[in-house]
Amino acid sequence: MTSTGMQIFGFVLALLGIMGAMVATVLPNWKVSADVGSNIITAISQMQGLWMDCTWYSTGMFSCTLKYSVLSLPAYLQTARTTMVLCCVLAAMGLCLASLGLKCTRWGGGRRSKQHAAIASGSCFVAAGFLCLVPASWFTNEVITNFLDSSVPESNKFEPGGAVYVAFVSAGFLLMGGCIFCMSCSGKRHGPQDLVLLPPPDKLLLQQQQQQLLQQQQELQHQYCSLSPLDNKTGYSLQDYV
Repeated sequence: MTSTGMQIFGFVLALLGIMGAMVATVLPNWKVSADVGSNIITAISQMQGLWMDCTWYSTGMFSCTLKYSVLSLPAYLQTARTTMVLCCVLAAMGLCLASLGLKCTRWGGGRRSKQHAAIASGSCFVAAGFLCLVPASWFTNEVITNFLDSSVPESNKFEPGGAVYVAFVSAGFLLMGGCIFCMSCSGKRHGPQDLVLLPPPDKLLLQQQQQQLLQQQQELQHQYCSLSPLDNKTGYSLQDYV
């Protein structure tokens, strides 16, 4: 029961992780403009994401521009795109395997098949967590490096946005869910083998009947041997009447 509850808890963590990873992938605020120095009056804030750049203007207008060209993007941005998409795909695959490996479900085969499915889903969650952690760390490093660079104008300095923090939290959820799934089946691999070594019910019943027959024979022999010599005589003797 404990491992079943832990599996459900790991499944919930992995579900939250994949939802956060998908949200972080599409959010446009991976980095936002920093409020330092003199800002442009016509624009309130600028945001840049993996797929688009957005700008809030002082008039209340909001405009976004998609990044169509992939080759013109920097290396860290291309890597972030690829790894986040792979993270979502692996996490979705892990959820499908986890639904088969849960002990509280009836589908997925026997106990051994469920253990293999649970371990495979945990591996997918762990790999997805690392794939989500790498772009978030690299993106944060690039933003901080550019912010501390004195040669970059103050109007072009950015700081990490909310999508980066969502990616970090999602990576943590995926890693914890994967570890829980891998550890929930680590100490119960010999259970089915012990059950197979037990004799079948028919053989047990036959052994019990044989033991009962032996006990009855021993009791009869004991009763026969305990009789007196007079009781064992089967014929008449003249000495009994003389």
